[in-house]
Amino acid sequence: MVRLNEIRHGELAVTNPPPATDASLVFIGRIHTPWTDRLFCPRQGRLDGPVCRIDIFEPWVPALDCITEFDRLEVLYWLHESRRDLLQQSPRNDGQARGTFSLRSPARPNPIGTSVVKLISVQGATLNVQGLDCLDGTPLIDLKPDRTLFTPIAPRQAGDDQAEQAS
Repeated sequence: MVRLNEIRHGELAVTNPPPATDASLVFIGRIHTPWTDRLFCPRQGRLDGPVCRIDIFEPWVPALDCITEFDRLEVLYWLHESRRDLLQQSPRNDGQARGTFSLRSPARPNPIGTSVVKLISVQGATLNVQGLDCLDGTPLIDLKPDRTLFTPIAPRQAGDDQAEQAS
C-alpha cells in the first residue's frame, strides 16, 4: 500500500512542476462514500459495491433533468488528496516503474478520477449510485451518461475509410 507522499523504489517525481494557471474547474457537487482513508479505498469501483451518495450543488440541480433515463453514468471527480508530481510509478512496489500515463493510478498531474456507476435513484439534488472508488467528500467535476450506451450519430464523412485503414 502507498503511504502518504511515499516514493517507492524506481519511482520518479517531477521536482519543479509548472504553475497551474491554464485551466479552472467548478466543482458541481460532493461525493459521499464509506471510505475515509486512502489505504482502505478500493482500487476500482464495482457495480455491486456499496450505495454511495452524490450531492449536486446549486445552481446545477436542474442539469439532472432526464438523468433517470440512463442506468449507468460516468462520474468525473477531483482526487483532491492525490499526489501530482509522479512521472513514473511502481504500483506493485516491486521497483518496476511505469509511466503515469500508462496507469490508472490516482497520482496524476491533473488528478481526475472516473468511474462508471449504476444509478440507483435520484431524490432532488441527490443521486444514489453503486460503483465508486473514491474517498468520502471527493469533489464532483461532472456527470455524463455512460458513453458505451450510445452509437455514433455523426454521418460518415470523407476520409473516414482512410482513418479506419490507418488504425
